[in-house]
Amino acid sequence: MQQKFCPYNFTPPLTISRTAKSTVDVVAYCRIMLVLFTALLWSASTFGKTSLPDDLSLIQVKPLTPLSDHARTSVNILDQLNYAHYNELAIDDTLSSRVFDRYLSDLDSTRSYFLASDIAAFEKYRFIIDDSLKSGNLKLGFEIYNRYQDRFVERLQYVINFLETNIDSVTFDVDEYLESDREKAAWAKSKSDLDELWRKRIKGAILSLKLTDKPMDEIKNVLTKRYRSQLNRSLQVNSEDAFQIYMNALAQTYDPHTQYFSPRSSENFNINMSLQLEGIGAVLQNENEYTKVVRLVPGGPADKSKLLKPADRIVGVAQGDGQVVDVIGWRIDEVVQLIRGPKESIVRLQIITADAENEHITKVIRIKRNTVKLEDQAARKDIWEFDEGKTHYKIGIINVPTFYIDFKGLQNGDPNYRSTTRDVSRLLAELRQENIDGLVIDLRNNGGGSLQEAKTMLGLFIRSGPAVQIKDDRGRIDLLRDTDPSISYNGPLAVMVNRLSASASEIFAGAIQDYQRGLIVGSQTFGKGTVQALKSLNRGQLKITQAKFYRISGESNQNQGIIPDIAFPSQYDHDVIGESALENALGWDTIRSAKYRIYQNLKPVIPTLQANHDQRIKNDPDFNYLIAQIEALQGIRKDTRIMLNEATRRANQKNAEQRRLGLENERRKAKGKPPIANFSDLEKERAERNKITPARLVSDDDPLLKETAHILADFIKEPKHRVAKH
Repeated sequence: MQQKFCPYNFTPPLTISRTAKSTVDVVAYCRIMLVLFTALLWSASTFGKTSLPDDLSLIQVKPLTPLSDHARTSVNILDQLNYAHYNELAIDDTLSSRVFDRYLSDLDSTRSYFLASDIAAFEKYRFIIDDSLKSGNLKLGFEIYNRYQDRFVERLQYVINFLETNIDSVTFDVDEYLESDREKAAWAKSKSDLDELWRKRIKGAILSLKLTDKPMDEIKNVLTKRYRSQLNRSLQVNSEDAFQIYMNALAQTYDPHTQYFSPRSSENFNINMSLQLEGIGAVLQNENEYTKVVRLVPGGPADKSKLLKPADRIVGVAQGDGQVVDVIGWRIDEVVQLIRGPKESIVRLQIITADAENEHITKVIRIKRNTVKLEDQAARKDIWEFDEGKTHYKIGIINVPTFYIDFKGLQNGDPNYRSTTRDVSRLLAELRQENIDGLVIDLRNNGGGSLQEAKTMLGLFIRSGPAVQIKDDRGRIDLLRDTDPSISYNGPLAVMVNRLSASASEIFAGAIQDYQRGLIVGSQTFGKGTVQALKSLNRGQLKITQAKFYRISGESNQNQGIIPDIAFPSQYDHDVIGESALENALGWDTIRSAKYRIYQNLKPVIPTLQANHDQRIKNDPDFNYLIAQIEALQGIRKDTRIMLNEATRRANQKNAEQRRLGLENERRKAKGKPPIANFSDLEKERAERNKITPARLVSDDDPLLKETAHILADFIKEPKHRVAKH
């Protein structure tokens, strides 16, 4: 069967069905994936509702052993990685050591379960994993997993016993803290060391709830239920779960987008691949014990609500006005099952926002479930008019949330089928009638979509020529070209990007930059420049990276992304979001440039545009407010300590609220608006503002878009630039 590629970007990455019959079918399947919550959609029905014994010490963890097919599957996976993966890695002791470290990290990323003695006992396996996998011997992988299960159950038994017997002894007037970043922490030398670590973790969880004014008996009930639930779930794991984790430690040593799916996860994933799947439209992944939002589906309920953002963490889920179910420690598939529900129904999410002072400050939001419709993701236009000196400017704006296409309409021969290129072409015609002076294409938060649409939309701005290069695992390079000689718009152009601009949007922006057809403005993009394919195994499926995107200049989009000509401060933490933040991400490199000609020489004008931009934003209250918010958030991110003194925590929380209120009032003063009296009024105003869907693309809440228009105006009046006339 011919290998199929999925030209979409997600984190974690998604797979495509083997039933796809053509490239169009593949993109259609990828399109369907856009409405899914997460890459790991399998049924949670296998988790039983068995009751735990009253005496938790009676629990005996049954060791897991490989199934009969696992040995053959592991050899099959290793062969595929060895011969078909883009990244050629020798299956040797170096690889073995990397898999060893990855496996331990996947099992115990916070170093809160294993003892130093466990790790020392495992060291004898560091350099023999490669040999064991070659022969299909999975004994050491299961031995490590079984030890982890023992330690996990021990910890939960300790926690539950502590909550049931010692919670009243916890005090909050001692100056101590819990370090939340334990990626490089030393392994605990003894169980008493782990007890001390978990004492602090429990105290932090209690204090978190106490700060929301919950009574101690309710806190005890919430936490006991949380950890009993985790314990019950841990006792339901089976050999397939252990095998999948072990194989993914191997697969993701090659790169973060290569992944093994067990038969259960593959089957249920394909069953759930339906456009009628209803939910909130968010891509989720596990991060330690939390469920983290990776990105929002453009036009989806979460995106429209403006209440949920990338890097927010979901800690509780409620149906309508029902009780919030604590989901800390739950598997991603179980959380997804809770969030999904009937169209028009309400789901309430308890979240830790990305800008929270610490991970124990939460808020509850309401989102109405719905399907994601094509029209909700369609490109939109606007015009912003302003004066600079004696000159009046009309700047057209086209927002492209994703690169979409109505595959059903295309396949049925509908002459009016919708697509990004068709819609943008129509909007351009309307803007030309308005006699715009320049155009801004807004690709912020555009996570990708149809590669074909990125190529054809590029053709609206160039006569013809190469759009992107694709290099496969054998070194063969395929050049995708725009062959349509017509141009829909040949005037001054700027393209806006940010950290969530990925894959197809990076291909478009990179080509515009290489052709020097327009300015690239914003922050460094995601850096997703790899292509995945799905391979069937004797048991399950392997999604494997087999190709890489390259710009027409020969530079890779991978890891580095697109570097803007004029850079804005990023609202997203690049250490958390982006390809470079992913472990074992493939690196940036170059190949031979394709043959193309530039449209203008932008390099001489960039310093002038930058200087004008720097001068202008000094007096822009909205831009300065945004910069101040980003700087404050960066300060919060640097402090990974969770204070366990109640008075200190309350004071820190109050200071954070006053700081945010002060920033808002500084902006309001600069704009001649009355100040807001207190933080609660500020929250109410924001909530009311979020309820209103803006009719226009341009607003005071988006100073970056306005500034991009000003930069484009500077470019228009700059005599050094010359836009090619075709």
